[in-house]
Amino acid sequence: MRWWKVIGVASVVGVAATGVVLARAERRRRAYSPEQIRDRLRERHAAAADGATSTGGGPDDSPNKSQSSQ
Repeated sequence: MRWWKVIGVASVVGVAATGVVLARAERRRRAYSPEQIRDRLRERHAAAADGATSTGGGPDDSPNKSQSSQ
């Protein structure tokens, strides 16, 4: 085996190992308890419900509606 093949294999193994380490750290960082997940969902639901009632909730109430009558 030539030296460049060894370097190529070592670099592929290094990239794969780095990906595994990063994925493990991300999973650990995003690990939430079931109670935290419920709390976040309740907060998001309350925010969505408040947003729908304060703007009327209709599709015509969107802020990006073009105003062609001007």
